[in-house]
Amino acid sequence: MDPRERNPLKVKRAAADPNRPGQECKAEPAAFHPVVNRGKCEGKGDCIEVCPYDVFELGTIAKAEYDALPFFGRLKVRAHGMKTVYTPRADACKACGLCVVACPEKALTLTESSAAAGA
Repeated sequence: MDPRERNPLKVKRAAADPNRPGQECKAEPAAFHPVVNRGKCEGKGDCIEVCPYDVFELGTIAKAEYDALPFFGRLKVRAHGMKTVYTPRADACKACGLCVVACPEKALTLTESSAAAGA
């Protein structure tokens, strides 16, 4: 399956997860943003399959980010083809938390944006 396509089964499972963080898609866009732990991300794209706001994109890890990882993080990233997810449209995030619970590596967290935190 192309990870850019929504996966209804994964969406349903993530939506029912009792540990789902966030605001259940009720936050203002950009009030929260997903943060990717590059040392944990294996680039499987589950977050892409469940995100209703098209926040994520699969790509090759940037050299500077790769070099900044600890030794075992670099090994893990290399073992998974140097793939990771990026958040080029993080400003569209409404904090539904589906990505966080769908990620099998637990490589995603939701963080309140600094502008929203100060409001």
